[in-house]
Amino acid sequence: MEEPELVARLRSHDPAVGLRAVGALHRLAEQVEAAAVARARAEGWSWEQIGDALGVSRQSAHTKHGR
Repeated sequence: MEEPELVARLRSHDPAVGLRAVGALHRLAEQVEAAAVARARAEGWSWEQIGDALGVSRQSAHTKHGR
């Protein structure tokens, strides 16, 4: 979904349209977070540093992204 279409859907007065747009935003945020974490790990960041940057614990960051 392109940004203008997403913004239009977020402004929709139809709750179903707005909720689908929120779902799309969540999926996009997850993809951006995963890419940023992978980049940080490739640059030698610790799970503690990543957790601090994300506002979560080291263990939460590792559990979600460590493989």
